[in-house]
Amino acid sequence: MPVSTRRRPIAPLDSLWLAMDRPQNLMVIVSVLFLGEVPDWAEVTRTLEVRVLDRYPVFRQRVEPAGRLLGRPHWVDDEDFDLGRHLRRTTLTGRGDDAALQRYMEQHLSVPFDPDHPLWEMHLIDGYGSGAAIFCRTHHALADGLALARVLLSLTDEDPDAAPAPADPPRVDPGSAATSPARPRLPGPASVGLDLAGAVVTEARGWVTATGLRHTTRLALRTTQVVSELLLGQNPPNPLSGEPDRAKRIAWTGLLPLDGPKSLGRLAGATLNDVLLSAMAAALRTYQQDSGVEPVDLMTMVPVNLRDLDAPLPPELGNRFTLVYFRFPSATASPLARLAETKRRMDWLKDSPEVALTHLLMDVIGRVGRGLDRPVIDFFANKALGVTTNVIGPRHRRWLAGAPVTGVLGWVPGSGRHTVGVCIFTYDGTVRVGVITDAALVPDPQRLVAAFEAELELFVALAAGSSDAGGARPEVRPKVRPGRRRDGRPGRRQP
Repeated sequence: MPVSTRRRPIAPLDSLWLAMDRPQNLMVIVSVLFLGEVPDWAEVTRTLEVRVLDRYPVFRQRVEPAGRLLGRPHWVDDEDFDLGRHLRRTTLTGRGDDAALQRYMEQHLSVPFDPDHPLWEMHLIDGYGSGAAIFCRTHHALADGLALARVLLSLTDEDPDAAPAPADPPRVDPGSAATSPARPRLPGPASVGLDLAGAVVTEARGWVTATGLRHTTRLALRTTQVVSELLLGQNPPNPLSGEPDRAKRIAWTGLLPLDGPKSLGRLAGATLNDVLLSAMAAALRTYQQDSGVEPVDLMTMVPVNLRDLDAPLPPELGNRFTLVYFRFPSATASPLARLAETKRRMDWLKDSPEVALTHLLMDVIGRVGRGLDRPVIDFFANKALGVTTNVIGPRHRRWLAGAPVTGVLGWVPGSGRHTVGVCIFTYDGTVRVGVITDAALVPDPQRLVAAFEAELELFVALAAGSSDAGGARPEVRPKVRPGRRRDGRPGRRQP
């Protein structure tokens, strides 16, 4: 029997995504499942009903708008729910290759949902090579990207002959190890100020008693640096920025093996996440050079998961994440120096209070009421080029209704003046990167994709060369600013 809560208030952070919708940047999460064969579509539909619609009621619910100034919108059951309204069957025309699938998806990226019905749709696509594809669009108000990746992969199984019975979603992890410390829950807008003040006092006592004055001073310095970045940081002029329009372009790499990047990461003392983000920094550098400008570092926003990855997803789903800023070292010319700088900046974020601060900020914005949220959101969103996600998917092959899943991609939406969204998704020993760009400002996302592939190929060659040299470790020491320590002790500042 389907679970139904019939009517429930939309959480502040979830309602924030409803308020952020813009014609040029809809708050819609986009994902695609690549299939090596054509599945039994009737079985896919049955599996969708059993594992998604019956388990997560929000997929059968619509938004009831807030009825007064301080009121909250609600999820309510769609009494006219029709699965056929949300499922589309289509066949690609022409060659049925990646380009054909990309053009098909682009036609739908800027189409708003009907607000009178649940805010999602799924396209069942035949004619993609010798197989098929599933293209999904889901409003961010339903859930965050990591949760929706688990929901989508819950349609799949480890066994190709599995029946469409209820099953738990497979684990997917964020590529970054940054996590948020525990924080007090804010009960309502009237007490936000008091709660924030109380949280600062309480946690400050804990810092002093638990780790001493040195740690407290170090954290205070980092907090000052983070606040300065949040308020003053921005991207310098570059050929990828501007005022976006509605039309979007999309492109992705082929399946790229992970052995080489992993080997270089081990040799360089870096994580796989560091290597992949460094390759994206190289792609942004190449794009700027090919556009005839001197490359500059470019800032993106990176989601940080706040869920317990070992716990099941709650029936109401919702959003449990925050965002932090990461500045790609795309001005750095040397591949190994760029990797070292990527690692240093990611390590700084992992030991930074930025996660907790941005989580509190998003919570407060979600509670301030209509009218104030848009300018505040735009102020912080416009500091970045877009959003970059890195997701670690299942490490072994999955199957959907008898068809092998050959790859997965998923993009979270941009906001404000975001023009470039990046998804890095590892699956079954491979990685694939995809980009969504503004069609007017970045009309050729394939250039970014090709540059990313070229950088990973270079990393593979570097790793192989180090192995041939007897495993000598490449030198990836980060640059040290004058007057700064190399060991990363207090006094270093985030770029």
